[in-house]
Amino acid sequence: MPPPIVHHPAYTADIPAEHRFPMQKYRRLAELVAADGLAPSGFATPEPATAAELSLAHDPAYVDAVLALAVPPNIEREIGLPMNETVVRRACAAAGGTILTGRLALAHGLATNTAGGSHHARSSQGAGFCTFNDVAVAIRVLMREGLIGTALVVDCDVHQGDGTAEIFSGDANVLTLSLHAEKNYPVRKRQSTIDIGLADRTDDQAYLEALEAILTPLLDRAQPDIVFYNAGVDPHEEDRLGRLSLTDAGLAARDRMVIGAVRGRDIPLAGVIGGGYGADVEPIARRHALLHHAAAAFAA
Repeated sequence: MPPPIVHHPAYTADIPAEHRFPMQKYRRLAELVAADGLAPSGFATPEPATAAELSLAHDPAYVDAVLALAVPPNIEREIGLPMNETVVRRACAAAGGTILTGRLALAHGLATNTAGGSHHARSSQGAGFCTFNDVAVAIRVLMREGLIGTALVVDCDVHQGDGTAEIFSGDANVLTLSLHAEKNYPVRKRQSTIDIGLADRTDDQAYLEALEAILTPLLDRAQPDIVFYNAGVDPHEEDRLGRLSLTDAGLAARDRMVIGAVRGRDIPLAGVIGGGYGADVEPIARRHALLHHAAAAFAA
């Protein structure tokens, strides 16, 4: 059986059709994953994250403002999404989805989410299309319940995981690795445990060499109770908001490398899809499907 895949219909929110965030990619990704036979028993459906769970990683005042549809206009602009009821429902569902993905990874060794990776959301507010930091919320929930004591975040989105770095700054129990385009958003980077900023147009070979050089010794040294892997596909050469030059084959090799390195050490892995941008959701959704295919191939 393929590893569990988490999905919720609320991952697709209502935003203007001309918006540059490709919201329809979540629905299309679920369709592709199902058509490819990767969820033969159906998807695992999460419960939305509660205010109490969200407040483990975020300022309760910010959480309350989001849930009350009362986000100040300046913060809404930083988030970059219209903060309507469906967008808020999506943020809660995605955070709940990553919590469930973490639980399933602990139970089965490997699980993936068809959303997640909102790594620009900081403790005090959202930013960069990210309302709540789902990975940070999930780690804090699993720690509160005593299911894990340590965690490693392997963030391969093209943008630095500044929100995740900020939330876990000073927390020795959570290590954060961000492999990103150095000259891309955000302008103001936060200090992860390890940051690897890559030059524009970095290709498959150079990218994979950089990742392998740091990932293997980091896993051997850290031995975390769980790894959360942000498999953003925006390092792709055709991505609207990326500055790197990975191909589909390069992304697939990256996913296999991370999953193989983590599971080869018998460490549970929870995968989230991260970013991927463009006017046509079809190729973006197909790139996101690479994560789920890599997970299924490893478990086969």
